[in-house]
Amino acid sequence: MSCVGQFMVLLDSTIVGVALPDMGQRLHTGLSGLQWIVDAYVLLVAMLLLTGGVFADRFGRKRVYLSGTVVFTLASLVCAVAPSLGWLVLGRVLQGIGAAAMSPGSLALLADAYPAPRERVKAIGLWAGISGIGLAAGPLAGGLLVEAFDWRAIFLVNLPIGAALLLAALPTLTESRNPDAPAIDVPGTVLSILGVGALTYGLIEGGAEGWTSPVILACFAAALVVTAAFIAVEGHRNAPMMPLRLFRNRLFTVSNAAMLMVGFSLMGSVFFFSQFFVVVQGGSILGSGLKTLPISLGMALVSPFAGRLAARYGFRAVVTTGLVVAGAGLLALGFVHADTPYGNTWWRLAVSGAGFALAMSPLTGAAIQGVGPREGGLASGISSTARQIGAVLGVAVLGAIVLGRQSRGASFEAGLDSAFITAGVATWVTAVFTGLWLVKSPPGQTAVPEPRPRARTPK
Repeated sequence: MSCVGQFMVLLDSTIVGVALPDMGQRLHTGLSGLQWIVDAYVLLVAMLLLTGGVFADRFGRKRVYLSGTVVFTLASLVCAVAPSLGWLVLGRVLQGIGAAAMSPGSLALLADAYPAPRERVKAIGLWAGISGIGLAAGPLAGGLLVEAFDWRAIFLVNLPIGAALLLAALPTLTESRNPDAPAIDVPGTVLSILGVGALTYGLIEGGAEGWTSPVILACFAAALVVTAAFIAVEGHRNAPMMPLRLFRNRLFTVSNAAMLMVGFSLMGSVFFFSQFFVVVQGGSILGSGLKTLPISLGMALVSPFAGRLAARYGFRAVVTTGLVVAGAGLLALGFVHADTPYGNTWWRLAVSGAGFALAMSPLTGAAIQGVGPREGGLASGISSTARQIGAVLGVAVLGAIVLGRQSRGASFEAGLDSAFITAGVATWVTAVFTGLWLVKSPPGQTAVPEPRPRARTPK
């Protein structure tokens, strides 16, 4: 049951990606409006995941997980009946709040059920595999629903899934919590919301407002100041939402940095896949959903094995290999054009998906392995936050690259090529980073060595 919620969250993300061209046409909005439809959701997830992890540890992982399911399901109804872009963005904000409670609660429930490190990593691999099914089902389900009805149908599909999850999970899931969980960090939560929100607004609206306009420059300055204030506040609080001491562990720090870049490259690229097949190649929504399946299928097929490979060969080897493969796939996508046959396109998507799947599960396991089991909810929240912040930045930055190319007279197709190549280069840089800095020890070994007992001196 803990995997179903994550399945629903990921199903929603890929369904929305396929429906973006239909949303743009029916809501009469351009690229920046589509960016807000995606980032309004991802942004709230990123800003509240840390708090969601603390809530799960403090008030009960089952309670927070199911509460998030209720919010997410009702927010899906708001999206489905939204009369305008503003209402749809509001519904996506509410969906993000629900998902921020579901994701850390889901992973923390799973981690609590499998306390042994090696078994936990394998369970996380299964969790990632089921999540991958949600990714794989999204494009096809979205294409069918939009083709038969319109974009509103993609949100209605969450209603029966959410209702079934609640009915099944209430009697079966076991409650767990951290009795020593800290109090809710209100200052840290507010500062994180303001900092990430200001940065995202500046990145998305910079192309329209002008990168040197006072509003955009003020947003970037505010993001920098608020982020510095967040670090200062967290460093001096007795019970911070993000304990800075966790980042003293190299396994935890490097895995989260790499996860941020995975979110940047993966989600920033996925945002444009459907638009490429519909706008550039002139295909249908259903055809676009089918054509984007290889990346989801690649992730679904590889994810269940990623944890096992990491348990055998170690985090560093598996993650670095996955990022090299993913970067190669994205760079290859940068050379796909309007007249490129699909037979020469699908494998590039599949390679990208397989590479990211090979990296994501071990990175999640590394983040949790880097802390004690009593902080599993917090660790999973930070790991998911890193990925979601990367996704926010990916959609915003790659979108800005596309708009920037268009403002200089380039075509939309040329802008997409630049975006894919940028994502591929960023992924390869991350592969070099993890190859140099990620610890070599496999998940089966203790990431943080236990202190050895002192030998007793004979009397």
